[in-house]
Amino acid sequence: MENVIIIGSGPAGYTAALYTARADMNPLLFEGELSQEVLPGGQLMTTTEVENFPGFPDGVTGPEMMDLFKKQALRFKTRIESKTITAVDFSRRPFRITSDGQTWETKSVIIATGATARYLGLASEKKFLNRGVSACATCDGGLPRFRNKPLVVVGGGDTAMEETLFLTRFASRVHLVHRRDKFRASKIMADRVLANEKVTVEWNSVVEEILGEDKAGVTGARLKDVHTGATREIACVGYFAAIGHRPNTELFTGVLDMDENGYLVTKPGTSYTNVEGVFAAGDVQDHVYRQAITAAGSGCMAALDCTRWLEAQE
Repeated sequence: MENVIIIGSGPAGYTAALYTARADMNPLLFEGELSQEVLPGGQLMTTTEVENFPGFPDGVTGPEMMDLFKKQALRFKTRIESKTITAVDFSRRPFRITSDGQTWETKSVIIATGATARYLGLASEKKFLNRGVSACATCDGGLPRFRNKPLVVVGGGDTAMEETLFLTRFASRVHLVHRRDKFRASKIMADRVLANEKVTVEWNSVVEEILGEDKAGVTGARLKDVHTGATREIACVGYFAAIGHRPNTELFTGVLDMDENGYLVTKPGTSYTNVEGVFAAGDVQDHVYRQAITAAGSGCMAALDCTRWLEAQE
């Protein structure tokens, strides 16, 4: 019987492991498998440069930082399994967690499965990922390669408006590509974008291909007019997909409360889900901030909530 099982890694999962391990809870963490879509270590495993996490004044790569998180959790005897959880049973306690036919029983669970950025599905998005292609302007927009250079943002909702406005602080110009002639975003956000002199809206257009070189990375984008089919190329050094994120919550459908977008719902100011003894941390329950530092903070919250809950049960 486990005291606590942590499903997922990344800043939230590893921080939850660190705190529960130091509280002598002997946590068992399932980080997932390398072959899965969700990489062990989370989205930071696909981020080359992290300059906004406190304590790294010279910056650090995402994989390096996640390796340090993992080592710190291991230092306090966290047990880590490179397995993907395939089923959960939260209908009764102890809870049952299953992977590849093997089942574990546990008194409590912390869910830190994160979220996955949505892309258009172009092969060139994968080819130039971290070499000009990003899904987080707040994370990457201030990097030297993007400063005073033209950038492309794809999207038409509030997220795209926010990303575009953020990038105008650094870029020489931001081309906002939208497949329609009207934004889906709220009027106030759309008006701010349209009023910004650094923004050029590419209406009725889609990105057909991201252009670039193996060494230099992204150098441009080929756009296609959705009405005429005509194509044209624009120069840019960065491409930002701003079409949303997908929380990795399929495993908990019908089991835990979720919002309309599939994010786990936690009680205000806590990590408690609707099932007593099950907690959620990181991007799996955060559609607002989605930063490494906030994920780590919520991992700490979940560990403290979980530890106090377990002590109260005893």
